[in-house]
Amino acid sequence: MITCFIRYQIDPFKKAAFETYARTWGQAIPRCGADLIGYFAPHEGSATTAYGVYAIESLAAYEAYRARLAEDPLGRENYRFAQEERFILREDRIFLKLASAPHAGK
Repeated sequence: MITCFIRYQIDPFKKAAFETYARTWGQAIPRCGADLIGYFAPHEGSATTAYGVYAIESLAAYEAYRARLAEDPLGRENYRFAQEERFILREDRIFLKLASAPHAGK
């Protein structure tokens, strides 16, 4: 299992648009095959940094998931929404694997 961390730089005056975008992914991402951990919008501190986090079986599974997401009507609409509203200024994606498992028990 790998986890995708997406770091967004967003327009601080368009946080509500990012939150709409995040809620839409909350429906589309699980339907297309990834385990959505969540989308996180600015609350305190930086007004421009947001995150999306989801887990997926492998990079090969990620490629298949991305193809399904691109064909999904809700996914296509969300991509279009982001392009039209231009609230995402930058997007960086990194894949990490859990290195601390198993966690210590009590």
